[in-house]
Amino acid sequence: MLSQVYRSGFQPFGQRLLPWVQSPGLSRSHRVQPSAIRHVRSWSNIPFITVPLSRTHGKSFAHRSELKHAKRIVVKLGSAVVTRGDECGLALGRLASIVEQVSVLQNQGREMMLVTSGAVAFGKQRLRHEILLSQSVRQALHSGQNQLKEMAIPVLEARACAAAGQSGLMALYEAMFTQYSICAAQILVTNLDFHDEQKRRNLNGTLHELLRMNIVPIVNTNDAVVPPAEPNSDLQGVISVKDNDSLAARLAVEMKTDLLIVLSDVEGLFDSPPGSDDAKLIDIFYPGDQQSVTFGTKSRVGMGGMEAKVKAALWALQGGTSVVIANGTHPKVSGHVITDIVEGKKVGTFFSEVKPAGPTVEQQGEMARSGGRMLATLEPEQRAEIIHHLADLLTDQRDEILLANKKDLEEAEGRLAAPLLKRLSLSTSKLNSLAIGLRQIAASSQDSVGRVLRRTRIAKNLELEQVTVPIGVLLVIFESRPDCLPQVAALAIASGNGLLLKGGKEATHSNRILHLLTQEALSIHGVKEAVQLVNTREEVEDLCRLDKMIDLIIPRGSSQLVRDIQKAAKGIPVMGHSEGICHMYVDSEASVDKVTRLVRDSKCEYPAACNALETLLIHRDLLRTPLFDQIIDMLRVEQVKIHAGPKFASYLTFSPSEVKSLRTEYGDLELCIEVVDNVQEAIDHIHKYGSSHTDVIVTENEKTAEFFLQHVDSACVFWNASTRFSDGYRFGLGAEVGISTSRIHARGPVGLEGLLTTKWLLRGQDHVVSDFSEHGSLKYLHETLPVPQRNTN
Repeated sequence: MLSQVYRSGFQPFGQRLLPWVQSPGLSRSHRVQPSAIRHVRSWSNIPFITVPLSRTHGKSFAHRSELKHAKRIVVKLGSAVVTRGDECGLALGRLASIVEQVSVLQNQGREMMLVTSGAVAFGKQRLRHEILLSQSVRQALHSGQNQLKEMAIPVLEARACAAAGQSGLMALYEAMFTQYSICAAQILVTNLDFHDEQKRRNLNGTLHELLRMNIVPIVNTNDAVVPPAEPNSDLQGVISVKDNDSLAARLAVEMKTDLLIVLSDVEGLFDSPPGSDDAKLIDIFYPGDQQSVTFGTKSRVGMGGMEAKVKAALWALQGGTSVVIANGTHPKVSGHVITDIVEGKKVGTFFSEVKPAGPTVEQQGEMARSGGRMLATLEPEQRAEIIHHLADLLTDQRDEILLANKKDLEEAEGRLAAPLLKRLSLSTSKLNSLAIGLRQIAASSQDSVGRVLRRTRIAKNLELEQVTVPIGVLLVIFESRPDCLPQVAALAIASGNGLLLKGGKEATHSNRILHLLTQEALSIHGVKEAVQLVNTREEVEDLCRLDKMIDLIIPRGSSQLVRDIQKAAKGIPVMGHSEGICHMYVDSEASVDKVTRLVRDSKCEYPAACNALETLLIHRDLLRTPLFDQIIDMLRVEQVKIHAGPKFASYLTFSPSEVKSLRTEYGDLELCIEVVDNVQEAIDHIHKYGSSHTDVIVTENEKTAEFFLQHVDSACVFWNASTRFSDGYRFGLGAEVGISTSRIHARGPVGLEGLLTTKWLLRGQDHVVSDFSEHGSLKYLHETLPVPQRNTN
């Protein structure tokens, strides 16, 4: 049925549209050109900034991310969005939120138009009220209160309701838009206004003049005079306006609109009726798709249903207007659904004529899930063999990897800061180290999945086991560092997890070849799809909403990236560190020979790393000593910029710049120095300003050192060792998916063990709980049984 619409629905209208397109009233020369600078317009003496939005109409947007460039937008409000659940009266809260969003976009310099339902519902409320008031007082008194409530109210004719409600609906819109210094204008239309050429020209001219004056046109069918809709009358040659879906599509194409947003009471288009067990939201719908779509029942109110919306959307799409169908009634999203759509976020169903070559991220998630489950069923030796093969490929294909990395570096030159360029860079030594780390992971994977942690005899012939299992599907988001990809992939393979990888654009070429090598290694045991690289235009925030596909998100990158992901995650646990504010406390009994080496290595060896030293705490007694001078001289030679803490600055006549914040992760050759009076003050400072990542004490006093180790509440606490040892490879974990500063469920460098959870296996022989009741025949034993020894080879 839809394919017939594609073939027949647009061409006849295109023929009729041609002379109208050539009419003078359709010029869009008033739009801001791409090269135009930002300027100020005003309306009602209220200035606002316009944004440089412009595009040549004629072809719809291919990707969601392009929707932010939409200049002219039609928002269609379905009856279910505008009316209350009792179908009598308006949903004022939702309407106020919609008006606010439309006003925000209008004040950005966009041209907004509304197609709204609601006149019938508003009129029904008014007429019912009038009927009740017209009841005689005598009748009301004699009927009794309960009978009054149940008093029959005559069926109200829709055209009469529309006539009574239209003025009130418009007055409400005007009052709401006035709050944002925006003027609205009402336009009522019927089929004749589109079929009659002169009326079409008049309507077109009116709309363009309103938009030119920064007025929001509010369009509705004139339901007071419109005849009853004829079955299947829409999209037959010329689209009708029998319902507001058709009207919105017609208006969008006639006005050469960039975007049509259709708000209803469902999230979008599903592959089966919403609410059914297997129903899945279709993120992007393509006219050329052969997938079958089953339509459910119509909305509780309104003329159209989802079938009408899809027909109208496809018709508008062929006319050059992008379309999104989304939910405008959900209380958690309706307050920002329109602005989210315009920002390109994954909301509702986006209609596109361009189908990407690869799978959608939802399909990749499903492939990672099924591939991960197959991976978990392999023998440990098979998983280890895959990882060994990947390690071999990293060295065998070294030249191809470095060539791809060279392309990334050339494209990033001048765009990335020096520390990020260093993270992006691969080398022969890095690849060799990666291969060594992967072989460590392979060795440790021999006894990971399925390891028995606990055995208990519940009763005779009833035994319980707790065993390790994969978490499920991991989403790892990383910036700059392409060496993360094989490390994380190897850990996912060893732990039997499916994996979605989202790398930074700056490492596109490197990530692509490393992922291809990973899939080549996985193919030796038929689990190629277990590791997926997300190459689409998916925004990180959209990925974080896939709570039905992803079990754990692990961000690897800047503290800002981690915070953004933690904020965006919708029901998915996030494992990561907020910041890497690492401290080193130099005690009064520190060794002169050790301090300088430890500070240099912690700060200067790789300042961009999250485990690099950021704050150096000096015992007060060390000020103006040769040891202190050696530290300062070394930092000066290494070109480290020093920031003085408040207490340190108070001891100096001429001090370095005083630090703006003691809670700063520099990620570069910069260091804060602060003075403390004793080990307890150092601990207090770390707890107040640190990030629970890695903290170090340098001292020769074992008692002081143990006090520090036991009392500092951080993921990693060291004695006389560089902060840079906080690393999965250096810990002997082979590699890490990240360093966690949270306490659930893993902490510190997270290797293979941190990617496992557990499940319980109970083996019985016709056991039932009733046998263990007070008068039952069996008793609980709860005997601890020996656990099989781990393979330590």
